[in-house]
Amino acid sequence: MAALLKYSHFGRTVNTVFKQFQRCMSEKLPAKITTHYSVIPRDKDPRWKDVDMERVSDEFDAVIVGGGPAGMSAAIRLKQLANDAGKEFRVCLVEKAAEIGGHILSGNVFQPNSLNELIPDWKEKGAPLHTPVKEDKFSVLTETGRIPVPVIPGLPMSNHGNYVIRLGNLVQWLGEQAEELGVEIYPGSPAAEVLFHEDGSVKGIATADVGIAKDGSPKETFERGMELHAGITMFAEGCHGHLGKQLYKTFNLRANCQPQTYAIGFKELWEVEPSRHRPGLVEHSLGWPLDRFTYGGSFIYHLDEGAPLVAVGFVVGLDYKNPYLSPFKEFQRYKTHPYIRQTFEGGTRLSYGARALNEGGFQSIPKLTFPGGCLIGCLPGFVNVPKIKGTHTAMKSGMLAAESVFETLNQENTQSNTIAPEPSSYQELIQNSWVWQEMKSVRNIRPAAHNFLGIWGSILYTGTIYFLFRGKEPWTLNHGGIDSSHLKPAAECKPIEYPKPDNKLSFDLLSSVALTGTNHDHDQPAHLTLLDDSKPVEHNLAVFDGPEQHFCPAGVYEYVPTEDGKGMRLQINAQNCIHCKTCDIKDPSQNINWVCPEGGGGPAYSGM
Repeated sequence: MAALLKYSHFGRTVNTVFKQFQRCMSEKLPAKITTHYSVIPRDKDPRWKDVDMERVSDEFDAVIVGGGPAGMSAAIRLKQLANDAGKEFRVCLVEKAAEIGGHILSGNVFQPNSLNELIPDWKEKGAPLHTPVKEDKFSVLTETGRIPVPVIPGLPMSNHGNYVIRLGNLVQWLGEQAEELGVEIYPGSPAAEVLFHEDGSVKGIATADVGIAKDGSPKETFERGMELHAGITMFAEGCHGHLGKQLYKTFNLRANCQPQTYAIGFKELWEVEPSRHRPGLVEHSLGWPLDRFTYGGSFIYHLDEGAPLVAVGFVVGLDYKNPYLSPFKEFQRYKTHPYIRQTFEGGTRLSYGARALNEGGFQSIPKLTFPGGCLIGCLPGFVNVPKIKGTHTAMKSGMLAAESVFETLNQENTQSNTIAPEPSSYQELIQNSWVWQEMKSVRNIRPAAHNFLGIWGSILYTGTIYFLFRGKEPWTLNHGGIDSSHLKPAAECKPIEYPKPDNKLSFDLLSSVALTGTNHDHDQPAHLTLLDDSKPVEHNLAVFDGPEQHFCPAGVYEYVPTEDGKGMRLQINAQNCIHCKTCDIKDPSQNINWVCPEGGGGPAYSGM
């Protein structure tokens, strides 16, 4: 607990927050929205006085946080190196989803170069890459029409040699390969806390406690999480990881880079009429229903997996300005376009999901290493935004980090001023790799949208400057700051009237969330915590019309009348949360802090 409090990033002191909690209890004020122990400390709560808070620990050579493409690739590479060297090397991977792949959501057109290197015989081993790309299409949509744009080989959108995949299935398969090599994998075990040595270097992580009631009190079933100690801990939490946020501040990792920026991406999987199915077709679009100042676009990918399956998705940059904008409703409206609807009419929607994704690119990559650990994959932001790909870069970052970690831990005469060594060579390996060159070459395409032309400026830049210089232009553009700062007050914006869903092509939010398989124990503290319970009504609702009720893709946040009917209050339906992290990013008061719920909670995606 001392380590957690020492490195807490909350703006107020623990004592102040706890006094407010005591006042609410004594004066019978409205119940606190936030009862999570990361805000209301248990060491000052009499309800926890006699509870045993000791944790069992285990020791590993390396601990990996997150079972996505980067984490799995790092685990596999570590064990490959150890097995080739004949060394006993314990590698532990923890994943918050109940099953490996259960929280994975991505387009996904997959570039196989990293997989070719990691597991050269992946075809013989049955990797789920079934659909080679056969055709690329790109469009600009108007309200009623479509303007085709040629896909020129060599530009980022060209997909020759790639595969349309279901990333959750690939991650499951990678998990099987890792286990065969001897990696210890623990799904349903979210990393809740970073542990530190007395000198400040990272010691490992602790998994989440279970058995805590919604009011923050211990249940009879309370069990303390487990401490996993490591020589080096590798953080592969994915986009906007909650532990990564802490590490950025603790070690000042973002001192020499621009802030990270984000988008929210939606995806649905449909079974379409066989006559409308074209396996291997990859189609992207820009334009309607978004205006030119709202960055975003869509994808339609036709899979070849027996049934006539089509993945459709929509991405909205979180630097949008109008607080009334609902990314979910923009996605639903997009499917009603005359050109788009012809693919899905008569089809059946099978699944739905949403996830934040990095858009900061090269400018936003932080320092990757620190004493006792490193950052890999989408956590530090290895996503090629114009290419709409991040899996291959995430995998390669994990592989390079694994090489550095293995080398660091096996140096006989490691010179270090800290208890835990820093895998410093990882930074150099990345910067000398194709990952760095690829990220650098497209660094100006997304920021080029921040001008009076909006997204057309980005298109113009790609077709002229990028085409001429191939990413070697001698300047780097600024991407415009954190996403929450772009939101305008509601008084300066026009409300958006969205059409009602027809339940054929477009759907309401709650029926969509039902397709995610999301589940959390309702009797646990909300993991969407607030630094100040008064901010939502006094600031977000008063100034921005409560944008969290518009941008959340799962109906987690809603403003409801107070019990006396004289005002409004924020209600957090945490059981609906699909772990997209959008609220933590776009909240204009930066008051929402996403922390992990009990293990196994969240969506239960299947091959998304």
